[in-house]
Amino acid sequence: MDRGKPGSRMRVLPDANGLPLLVGVSADNTHDSEGLKPMVGGHQTRHDPHRGRCFKPQRLHADKAYDRADLRRGLRWKRIGVRIARKGIESSERLGRRRWVVERTMSWLSGHRRLSPRYERDSRNYLAFLGLSAAPCCFKRLVRLTT
Repeated sequence: MDRGKPGSRMRVLPDANGLPLLVGVSADNTHDSEGLKPMVGGHQTRHDPHRGRCFKPQRLHADKAYDRADLRRGLRWKRIGVRIARKGIESSERLGRRRWVVERTMSWLSGHRRLSPRYERDSRNYLAFLGLSAAPCCFKRLVRLTT
């Protein structure tokens, strides 16, 4: 936690391929683990009425900053697998194989000129530009899959 640090932080919940499923903005002086609950809570599961299936995240990969008992319990309650490195026990090297996907997604989003230095004073405007910058990432992926 960076106490008293001004600014804002981008929160991104990507899928396994790095597509941003959910984006958010929080204060820069909040801990990473505090931003996970609203992100997972805001993610909507899809229901396929023809097959009777729900499409929800299967696993959540995260680094040691998210190692909290209440987060683990909440994810298990939602039946989401937890792959979080434990503080002092596990090395995060194995989780780094999946973590680069998140870092790549953050790099895609911060590559947009409007987002890297925050020009917007209102957080709602910044969140709107963050969502607009996530749209081309998804579109490029869709074009690559269909051609």
